Amino acid sequence: MLRVSRKTILTASLLMIAGEPLLRAAEVKAQLVAVFAGNSTNKSEKFPSAVIWLEPVQAIAPSPPGKFTLLQKNKTFTPHLLVVPVGSIVAFPNADPFFHNVFSLFDGKRFDLGLYEAGSTRSVVFSRVGVSYIFCNIHSEMSAVVIALDTPFYSVADPHGTFRMQDIPDGDYSLHVWVEAQPQNALDQQTRQVHIAGTVADLGDIRADRPEEQHLNKFGRPYEPDAEPPY
Repeated sequence: MLRVSRKTILTASLLMIAGEPLLRAAEVKAQLVAVFAGNSTNKSEKFPSAVIWLEPVQAIAPSPPGKFTLLQKNKTFTPHLLVVPVGSIVAFPNADPFFHNVFSLFDGKRFDLGLYEAGSTRSVVFSRVGVSYIFCNIHSEMSAVVIALDTPFYSVADPHGTFRMQDIPDGDYSLHVWVEAQPQNALDQQTRQVHIAGTVADLGDIRADRPEEQHLNKFGRPYEPDAEPPY
């Protein structure tokens, strides 16, 4: 009996748009360029975390949601960046010997998990497309990012700031950009329409400007400097 894997079925579905087969697929690449005051940064400097994704003009079946984990340990979220299909569940286990208060008040998924103790876990369903900046209301140094997408066509920049996507079907797409600590209006300016065709498509430079200032707590106020939390 012939068995067809779930991955094979998903791949085949992604190569169909509006019922028409797409017989060609491309490698898509782009390059992150950090620019401060109009000058490119030194090549030895570390690039910020960054993601690009392609939203097909014609709708396709989204990737199925999954289950993911953002571990809290040593006052750090691990991993720092998660890209998940929309509808996915992300667990936030507390592996530190003290309380945490995970929250996000941005346009992706807004939530406040409240105080919870060591050894406990709370979870969030990322039910809408968007970028969620995750913080702890007690420990200002803790941060993470969850990006929920309804497209499987995305790339996370490697340590050299290079983006690569494989097997992207020919067609028209909206290119979206996220670069850590960049103001939203600067990111919106990089959204554009692109046409993918042939075997290789170069989307050119993705710009990263000077990062924004430090985030606020869940009450919209600065964290108290050098304050020792009572938890």
